[in-house]
Amino acid sequence: QVQLVESGGGSAQPGGSLRLSCTASGAFGMYALGWYRQAPGKQRELVAVITSSGATNYGDSVKGRFIIPRDNTKNTVYLQMNSLKPGDTAIYYCDAGHKYWGQGTPVAVSS
Repeated sequence: QVQLVESGGGSAQPGGSLRLSCTASGAFGMYALGWYRQAPGKQRELVAVITSSGATNYGDSVKGRFIIPRDNTKNTVYLQMNSLKPGDTAIYYCDAGHKYWGQGTPVAVSS
């Protein structure tokens, strides 16, 4: 059983940065880890994913702006969000292997 806890959400201005963290209890290293987001009235969408070997993939809307590093020694995956836009406003969820989900952390981008 893996429990995921996200942190780091909050408010930012357009063009600003935030870093989200997702820390796991339990075995973590074998899973692909992902960040997803869901805006009001929209479906949940992929933001970024990193495999156990370190390969990454990003949603088209965040390519070149977001980075998903992981630190298996700390059982933590991060989402570094740069050049934020109002369209990035959503609840961000951490996922491990499509089996475990965090509770979500809100991000609001506005001027």
